[in-house]
Amino acid sequence: MTDKDDLIDIEENPFPTAAQDASSAYLKADTPQTRSSTYSLAYTDQEFLLRDELRPVRLQLELLKPDLIQSEEGIESTIVIFGSARIPDRPTAEKLLLKAQRLVDKKPDDEKLQKRATIAQRVLENSRYYDVARKLSTIITETTLAPGRCEMVVITGGGPGIMEAANRGAMEAGGKSIGLNIVLPFEQRPNEYITPELCFQFHYFAIRKMHFLKRARALVACPGGFGTMDELFETLTLIQTRKIKPVPILLLGSAYWRRIINFEAMVEEGMIDEKDLGLFRFVDTAVEAWQVIKKYYDL
Repeated sequence: MTDKDDLIDIEENPFPTAAQDASSAYLKADTPQTRSSTYSLAYTDQEFLLRDELRPVRLQLELLKPDLIQSEEGIESTIVIFGSARIPDRPTAEKLLLKAQRLVDKKPDDEKLQKRATIAQRVLENSRYYDVARKLSTIITETTLAPGRCEMVVITGGGPGIMEAANRGAMEAGGKSIGLNIVLPFEQRPNEYITPELCFQFHYFAIRKMHFLKRARALVACPGGFGTMDELFETLTLIQTRKIKPVPILLLGSAYWRRIINFEAMVEEGMIDEKDLGLFRFVDTAVEAWQVIKKYYDL
């Protein structure tokens, strides 16, 4: 009679894991040969992995790591919320305006300070979009939150401003949210509201963009600058050229978007078809944005 503990698991992989081999590789004799970097296993040799020739491998790793982790965390679909990193919450915006006004009071003839104060006033007015993004994320998360399912999880660029607001709304609603940070010449820390196990960092913008759209079921673009425009127009281009399936694209803050971009002029100049104006829709409130998404998917 065979002892149960002696039974062989027929599903067990006979090969050692990469982690086991890596551990064994460090249990080596101390000789000139083993001290050489050439003796290190290729996948544990950071200096080797950072060589220019290994860029294709690093691209693949950046594609795989977030994808595998999101799959393991059960992330089935997402809603992307973009927007400026420079739009803070209202209390912060009020402090910035007060600081700018005090500088103007000291040097009332300084045109640069006057311009800075004018911009600070606009930032304060735009801080309302922080609240809208936060509320929208809360609505999305509360509505789609269900045991064992991760549908329409909010995903952002992981930084401050509108991104922080969206991650914050999801956390306050008791749900998960994703942050896709990017390495920049200046410091960018992930905001504190991202679900820690879904907080990623990228070197390659292109791979980061793929992860924004891979599971996306809608894209909400709040007021923003070059980065927001980049993501918005790339998505519009992919849908226009039928490289990806259509999803709702919502431009939150109609006054801002109509002022910044004259889409109708692009039609008049023959640069896009009039039907292309149907690829996106203007909205002004969190409830309005959610109703569009809800109707599109017949939720």
